[in-house]
Amino acid sequence: MTHQGQSESLEGLTIVGERGRFPRVTLVEPTKSGYLLLAAEVDHRPPFMFGLASSKKRLAKSILMSAAGEFQNAPGVSDATVFKALLLPPGRKPIRKAGQDIAPARFDLVFLLEFDTPAKAAALKASRTWQDLETKIEKLARRTLTVEATNARRIGPVDHSTDGVFLFNFFVADELVRNLDIWEYTAGWFEDQTRLDNSTLLIPAPGQTDHTVINHCRWDSLSDIMPSLLFKRSFHTFVLANFEANATTAMPILYSRA
Repeated sequence: MTHQGQSESLEGLTIVGERGRFPRVTLVEPTKSGYLLLAAEVDHRPPFMFGLASSKKRLAKSILMSAAGEFQNAPGVSDATVFKALLLPPGRKPIRKAGQDIAPARFDLVFLLEFDTPAKAAALKASRTWQDLETKIEKLARRTLTVEATNARRIGPVDHSTDGVFLFNFFVADELVRNLDIWEYTAGWFEDQTRLDNSTLLIPAPGQTDHTVINHCRWDSLSDIMPSLLFKRSFHTFVLANFEANATTAMPILYSRA
């Protein structure tokens, strides 16, 4: 794997269509950070109606925002940001993973913390403070997900300091290595077609979730990403077709800062 530039190996992948149709993604060195992610499905809304918020969702968001303010100044924490869902974009397919019943990702709130080391993420996850936070959110939500994670691939840092449209893409695949490789093979499409210049691909710690990887990135506005997903045929024939050929299911959700 060559982080500065691109990886050329396609060994083990099933490639759909002409190879080299889109530029290979440009990667930089992954961070050494640790991450802690808490996602919650509070309201179950149609794909374009996440803007409607129940009293439970408003309370859950308030609790997470308060926690973000508290954790932001904790030792070793470099970022603590809460996101609220905007919509479910095109690209979701039925989950494919042999012998497992996995619920589709429809999280309408996400709380993401970045630490200078994975050990500090693990320490907070094991703390009473974090467990109390999880309990409060679980009482309000239909479903929650908590994972520690590390960074596996990176296009560039995701800027949380300004408003924008943020993606969390919850992947499920039969094989982690194939999931990483097919993400890398298709990510060049997003650089080329949507001018994406940032992405942090997270690998959850073993045994914490059925999601093999979670991709996180940002665009300035919906107009930077949605027209490409809706109207560019190559999104389906290149990106989604190659996911499907490699038994990889993407469950993308677009968010704004809460």
